[in-house]
Amino acid sequence: MSNLRGIWVALVTPFRSGQVDFDALQGLAKKLLNEGVRGLVVCGTTGEAAAMSKDEQLETLDAVLEVAQPGQVIMGLSGNNLQEVLAFQQKIQRRDIAGVLVPAPYYIRPSQHGIESFFQTVADASSVPVVVYDIPYRTGVRIERETLRRIVRHSNIAAVKDCGGDIETTMALINDGHAQVLTGEDIQIFTNLALGGAGAISASAHIHAELYVQLVRHMDEGEVGAARSVFYRLLPWIQSAFAEPNPAMVKAALSVQGLIANELREPMQPCSALAMERLRSVLPSITL
Repeated sequence: MSNLRGIWVALVTPFRSGQVDFDALQGLAKKLLNEGVRGLVVCGTTGEAAAMSKDEQLETLDAVLEVAQPGQVIMGLSGNNLQEVLAFQQKIQRRDIAGVLVPAPYYIRPSQHGIESFFQTVADASSVPVVVYDIPYRTGVRIERETLRRIVRHSNIAAVKDCGGDIETTMALINDGHAQVLTGEDIQIFTNLALGGAGAISASAHIHAELYVQLVRHMDEGEVGAARSVFYRLLPWIQSAFAEPNPAMVKAALSVQGLIANELREPMQPCSALAMERLRSVLPSITL
């Protein structure tokens, strides 16, 4: 089984004047990798993939692969038309990548059997490790605990991005040991590691990524108190990062640092003036 342990950044897609800003994208990717993150997840929720064409998504993936090692890149793969998902999967897999991140089919709300069949089909067709993205508040359907436990037994499924909100399911998956568990809820990063999880796919880790990396390192070395201290330094930022729909706050923070333009695609909106004011007060406090 592939080892995906660590901090993966759910990478934003920088836009400028309505187009993908590839220079900013590559600059951001290089910065995060230099700060020691395990890797980058391209064209996931934070990357606004739902507002991008398939061609744009592949161009974005290719741009990141120019500055990252293949083992450092996971690509988002989502949809509710299985044949289209499989066709796009084949295009993605022509690239040398670490895996694909796949949520349950959204909007159509399939049965548990339908969800299990979907992941079985995608995993069967996969030449790279699959990360199951359990996020019912976006897909509109919950993957029940026993369904998820069966799904991750597939040999091509390496991990779960855990946004299910059910701690008993999280613990069952970790205890079963068939797939690594990466939290997708940044406020649960310390808890995930303490329970024996593998880390996180994190949007907030765009900011001070080195501290997130340090948090994992402390846990790996058994320095729980030091890890807890780092987590509480990050907590005000983590709470602020999701005060408005993601990735508005993350993009605002990156724009304050001069790394990208503060631009999202409709219907997503930049964060409010009040949120920006709060952001400017929170960011300097992280390093105190």
